[in-house]
Formats: sequence, C-alpha cells, structure tokens
Amino acid sequence: MFDINKQEFGTFVAKLRKQKGYTQKELAQKLFISDKAVSKWETGVSHS
Repeated sequence: MFDINKQEFGTFVAKLRKQKGYTQKELAQKLFISDKAVSKWETGVSHS
C-alpha cells in the first residue's frame, strides 16, 4: 500500500515527541500502545 521509510518515520516521531516534551512512555499512553512500540518506531525496528 504505502512504502514508508522506517528510519525517516522514526526520526519524525522522535522529533515531534521531543518537541512536545513527552517521554516515550507518555507518548505511548496517549496513543494507547506500549512504550516498546514507540521505541521500535523511533529506531526503525518495527515490522509493521
């Protein structure tokens, strides 16, 4: 469907999260996901 560069997406998520002053855990709680998922996004490790 969409070809997303995981590294660029991770950098984007981390940048916005830091601009808002959120920790990975705080962002995860707001999105109703685990902080491990946020970490995987930011490092480009996620498989989905």
